[in-house]
Order: sequence, then structure tokens, then C-alpha cells
Amino acid sequence: MQLPCLKIGDLVAKVPIIQGGMGVGISLSKLASAVANEGGIGIISGVQIGFREADFEKNTEIANIRGLRKHIRKVRELSPNGIIGVNLMVAMNNYKDMVKAAVEEKIDLIISGAGLPKELPGLIKGSKTKIAPIVSSSKAARLICKLWDRKFNYTPDLVIIEGPDAGGHLGFSREELNTESKPKLEEIVSEVIEVLKPYEEKYNKKIPVIAAGGIFDGKDIARYLKIGASGVQIGSRFVATEECDADMEFKKAYIQAGEKDIKIVQSPVGMPGRAIYNKLMQKVEDKRLPVKKCYNCLQPCEPKTTPYCISTALINAVKGNTDEGLIFASAYTHRIKNITTVKVLIKELIDETKKHI
Repeated sequence: MQLPCLKIGDLVAKVPIIQGGMGVGISLSKLASAVANEGGIGIISGVQIGFREADFEKNTEIANIRGLRKHIRKVRELSPNGIIGVNLMVAMNNYKDMVKAAVEEKIDLIISGAGLPKELPGLIKGSKTKIAPIVSSSKAARLICKLWDRKFNYTPDLVIIEGPDAGGHLGFSREELNTESKPKLEEIVSEVIEVLKPYEEKYNKKIPVIAAGGIFDGKDIARYLKIGASGVQIGSRFVATEECDADMEFKKAYIQAGEKDIKIVQSPVGMPGRAIYNKLMQKVEDKRLPVKKCYNCLQPCEPKTTPYCISTALINAVKGNTDEGLIFASAYTHRIKNITTVKVLIKELIDETKKHI
């Protein structure tokens, strides 16, 4: 049997898998194009995407916009027929400028989390770019749909629901994450599907719901397809691929991590995050690490009081300095045992899903 396609308006992905946007620099044009070429949807992470530009330290915002344009153009060269998106965090100080640049480059899809993208429909007006909020609850999904409907006469083109087992920043409190009764992704997916029904009827279109956060194998994919999700978003599995844009030391950290190495950690932006516990995290627990250079990257960050600079930590990690870097990872990263290719991984996921569906 064939797996169902993922349809987002006039965009049709043969494989119902969105590769999660991972930053800084983990998912750029190389990884995104490889996923798109296998029939999935490849996602470029826009956070501090200009970190390899020569003027990044002095002209961070300009370097990031230039870097974003470069990677969108590069991914189009590598995957001319693939579906490509960018993940742009609402919390970025230059969010609107980055969205406008992506739209000008005719990106297929913009995914936005780390806050509610309240103004996003207005920023893509007149383009063919599709937009998707990332939410962690049916309440957030209802709020964004109501707001977009009232203010822009628009509804999400798809909705990504990120559960508590995701890597990176999480839309849940530490208390929710550390209890046995933590929120269940399956329940949130079912609730959001119900929330979207009136908007599907009003706008006469299907709004795909995507399950994300801790999706590891085909058994997981089949489970969410059965309860009504149109597809899944997977991040961490794609880190351990040859095409992932991160340094090999970053990838090794994934395949060497044990279950106890993956913890909820302190983030400078005030949200809990899931990462591999390393020397940097040990230092942060003992004392605040003064910020030597502020990139003015995220709205919630206060350089005078932040425990450490998240940009510096993420850039260290992607460049291979894993002892001094922040290595975001999902709850099931310890199950990854080897580095493979995107082609092999997607085939494996497809075959497993067919078996369990």
C-alpha cells in the first residue's frame, strides 16, 4: 500500500513527513534539499542563519537576511521540484524582515513557533507562500485561528502540534514536563482536529494537522495517522544523517548520548528546553556565564541577567565544540545508534509505517 500524501493546498508531498527546522545551522540547504528530494518537506532553520557570513558579528541582522536568501536559493538548485519551507521563530527580533525576505524568495512554506505568529497572514499577503503555526495546545490553536479569521479573513494552511517529548524549547512548564501525567500528544492532536473543523467548513479547505515532538519510527507515524493527523514532523532522526548541516562532532553527540544524558535544561529565553546534558550545562548550574557579545536576537532575552548566551552556545555546538555548546535533542535521541543517509532513513520510516498502519 502507499502512504497518504500530505496535501497543503496546491502543494503535495508524496511522503507525509516534514523535517523539523533545527537551529542554529543544523538544518540548512543541504539537509532540507535531501529530504525534499525524497518526497518529504525540507525545512531550513532561520535562527541566526547568517552565522557563517563574514560580517555576522558586526551586522548580525543583515547577515541573517543574506544567509536566509542564500540558503533558499541554494536549496532550489539542489531540489528544484521539492517542497521547501523555513522555520522562523516569532521571538526573533527581526522576525518580520526575515518573513518578508523568505516570501520574496518565493518560499513554499513558513513555519512559526516560539510565540504566536499573530501578524503572519499580513506578511505573506499576495504571495503563494503557505503558513503554519506551531502550537502545544488546542487553546493556542483556537486562539490563532480566531485571530487570523477576524483580522485577516485567513486560516492556517496547516497546524503543527509539538508535544512534550520534542527537542529544543518546549511550550510546556517544567512542572508539566516533570510529572507522570504530562500532556499527551495524541490527546492534543485529537483536540486540535476538532478545533479546526469549523474553519475547514468556513474556508472550504482541509487544514492538515501535523504531529511533532518525539516522533521516532514508523510505528509512531502510523499511530498518529490513525487518529487523524495528516503527517508528522521529525527533527532529531535527521541529525544523524550524512546530509545534516551540523559538524560531525554534533552528530556523534547524538549517537553517543544515553537516556540519562537527555534532560530538561535552563534556557536564557525563559522557556524549558530539552538538550544533551554536557559540560556547558554543568557550568550553567554552578554559575552565570557573562555575555561577552549580545546579538540582540531574541525578544525575551536580557543580556544583563541571562545565565548564558544562547546564540554563542548554539553556534559552538553546530561548529563541533560540543563541550561548550547547547545541543538540543528530543526525548528519544538515545535510541539513535548510527549515522545514515536521508534516503535510507526515509525508506526505513516509510516501510515501518506501512507495516504498522
